[in-house]
Amino acid sequence: MGATAALLEQNQRAAVLAIGTANPANSVLQPSLAEAIAGYLELCLQDEFPDWYFRVTRNEHRPTLKAKMKRLCEKSGIRKRHFHHTEEMIGSHPELLDRAQPSLSARLRITADAVPELAAAAAEKAIAEWSRPAGDITHLVFSTNSSAGLPGPDVSLAALLGLRPTVRRTALYLHGCSAGAAAFRVAEDLAGNGDGARVLVVCAEAIVIGFGAHDEANYDGLVVNSVFGDGAGAAIIGAGAVAAVECPIFHMVATSQARLPGTEPAVWVRLGESGLGYNVSAELPALVSVEKCVADAVAPLGLAAGRGGWNSLFWAMHPGGRAILDSYEAALGLEPEKLAASRRVLGEYGNMLGATIIFVLDEVRRRRQVGDVACEWGVMLALGPGLTVETMVLQAAGSRDEK
Repeated sequence: MGATAALLEQNQRAAVLAIGTANPANSVLQPSLAEAIAGYLELCLQDEFPDWYFRVTRNEHRPTLKAKMKRLCEKSGIRKRHFHHTEEMIGSHPELLDRAQPSLSARLRITADAVPELAAAAAEKAIAEWSRPAGDITHLVFSTNSSAGLPGPDVSLAALLGLRPTVRRTALYLHGCSAGAAAFRVAEDLAGNGDGARVLVVCAEAIVIGFGAHDEANYDGLVVNSVFGDGAGAAIIGAGAVAAVECPIFHMVATSQARLPGTEPAVWVRLGESGLGYNVSAELPALVSVEKCVADAVAPLGLAAGRGGWNSLFWAMHPGGRAILDSYEAALGLEPEKLAASRRVLGEYGNMLGATIIFVLDEVRRRRQVGDVACEWGVMLALGPGLTVETMVLQAAGSRDEK
């Protein structure tokens, strides 16, 4: 294949054309600068979180349990997280803390506004970088674990952004941590099959949907409350970039989804009367076996056989937790810097479920721009309930500054 033909084939692949991310601004920051600083430290810094959590959930009389959460936070690799919910909000909704009371309706009322607004903040950044009108978006793929109901947050988001009434919407609910990667896979299909299709992918999470006091019968709740945070990520995806207007960031070369048989009980997410319930087995890192999934994804391209093996690629891995990243690193024999983007996102934001992978992809983009990542080819990977492994092979394109 000649150079011109190869370039033409690359240009016809679906590509990530723009990325935007957002986190909630806590209302506790509003009263004054001094109070804002104090509130930010109180609410977001990981080493202060156990004190905040046990105070707002009215469990300060349980020092042993608090000590357990402190150890979890210390080992999490997380420095801070962002939340939509505040101490004042929780105080005005006592049903969020009392598992004997149904609270799902109250949680859904909160997220009905919070999720679309957070999603819009990320999407507006992506659209601004894209430099085309929002009306040029043909498809919207929206994913969340934090909402339910019809019409859903995708409809509210479309209205907030001023998308055309004819925009074709796809909503993904309750895909857990793999929601973002799944949304990218759907968008790649749409962009590759539609003439001039421009797909807006948005993932938004507000974990108030599952926030609550610790349940003695579910130790996993302590883990979940130590790791999850709120955030939204957005991307514009399309094939056949318009010269001088659009600039591809990553070409989407191949996608795959695989289930790891027999692992279904390890991770589950369920809506119930008390909100969203999670189960995350302590055995999860040992159960994760992604080598074959990655090998199957890259084998047709001949990438793994190259010099350097897996270290010849860049990696955008969903940081489900520090132990998960450690298991990926060990299983694939990766050099420490290969997961630096994932570890930084985990440290600065925690696990934002489906939105997190978009933050990681943006961080990989940033590191390429400053020269910290030089590999042309890479893998985006996320693990979700099932256990389900979403894998996408990416080819980096030139940044706007290089054009």
